[in-house]
This record gives sequence, structure tokens and C-alpha cells, in this order.
Amino acid sequence: MATQQPSHRVFTVIKREGQDDYWLAIGAAFPHQSGDGFNVILQALPLPDGDGLCKLVLRPPKDDKDDDERTRQAVRQANDRRHGRTR
Repeated sequence: MATQQPSHRVFTVIKREGQDDYWLAIGAAFPHQSGDGFNVILQALPLPDGDGLCKLVLRPPKDDKDDDERTRQAVRQANDRRHGRTR
């Protein structure tokens, strides 16, 4: 049985003051065989914004290599801030 590829990636949008919003990939969406719905698989849960809302965005996949590098950079920056380091 072949593994089905996701038709969309799932992102949560993180608002950042004075910077562009950051789109964090947190899962994938797979179309139903009937074509009238999706299974959404999340690998993380979004945090609510200041209004208590959690925004999920589904986008068609693109080059994962670029997304993976952006994710690694964001994790490094968050860890540096948490530990009081700057790059």
C-alpha cells in the first residue's frame, strides 16, 4: 500500500510585534478518498492569540528544504532568547 502524500500543510500564524508574522508548520491535511473532506493531522497544538483565537492556515506543500531551514532558525532564535543569548 502506497503512503498518501498530504495535499496541504497546516500552519499556525504567530504575530510578532515589529516583524512579519511567523508561519509555523504544525501538521498536514490529507484528502478523503471521496474527495469531500480532509483528515488533519497535527504534530503540535496552536496557542491562542490575545483574543483567545487559534488560527490554522492550510496551504499546498512547497519546497520542504526551505521550510525546514526556517524552522531550524526559529528554534535556534527562541532557544537563544530563552537563555539570554543573541546572535
